[in-house]
Amino acid sequence: MLRVFTFLLLLSASNAHGQELYVFSEPASNIPAHSLSIKLKDHFVTDDNIYSRFSNRLMPQVMFGMSKKLMVRGSFSVANMHTADTRFESFSLYAKYRFLSKDDVHRHFRMAVFAEASKTNTPFHYDEITLMGDKGGIEAGIIATQLWHRLALSGTLSHTQVLHKSRNDKVIYIPERNYQSVNFSLSGGYLLLPKEYTDYRQTNLNLYIELFGQRTFENPAYYLDLAPAIQLIFGSNTRLNIGYRFQLVSDMQRMAASSWLFSIERTFLNAFNKKRGAD
Repeated sequence: MLRVFTFLLLLSASNAHGQELYVFSEPASNIPAHSLSIKLKDHFVTDDNIYSRFSNRLMPQVMFGMSKKLMVRGSFSVANMHTADTRFESFSLYAKYRFLSKDDVHRHFRMAVFAEASKTNTPFHYDEITLMGDKGGIEAGIIATQLWHRLALSGTLSHTQVLHKSRNDKVIYIPERNYQSVNFSLSGGYLLLPKEYTDYRQTNLNLYIELFGQRTFENPAYYLDLAPAIQLIFGSNTRLNIGYRFQLVSDMQRMAASSWLFSIERTFLNAFNKKRGAD
């Protein structure tokens, strides 16, 4: 009986909704309640616009499923994308709260709000605004995700404010620096394999395609990117992601027009238990 229960728990936690575990973006769903997830991401470009060389950003992340509605994430980055040598770059805190869930057999619709705060040591480079280590600031937004059996679609809309000391000084920068942006993403995921579940140890193969866009305010500029990716899930708790993001169109100064992302993540179910007597 215990083995059956474990199988059902793992199945519901990973396999059933694997196709919305997007590689580049977050869905409205959270990691399972009282679980712990550890991820190691390596984001790199083969030819950046500062040093014209290979540069990368290593980002360890730890996620906590505080409840079925709330998850938090802490991360930091070590990189050489903005500096001549590899050094500690940034840290960030992220929280997501799922406020709507309409669940049915093999389908659901969910919505969540999120917020992120980031602090970085990197110089102020480029028009593009990201809190992945390039800029420090805050971002808030909303996510909606729809699952239909093997297909999951998701959309995100957010606003970012860069908090940098130059924002309030009296220096006139040419070109004018950007401190605000509106961002969006549209993501699709499809569970290709297995065709039928018989064991939680089966390997999943998920295919993804994601579209990203940004518009800055002070010095108006934009970009539109496309990012295909593949994902393997082993034993229902370990994910390997490989993705390639490239520019479709843009008029802003960016680090690079394309980049790669590799990540591996392990989830530990029921890593911490709810305190006795708590709500």
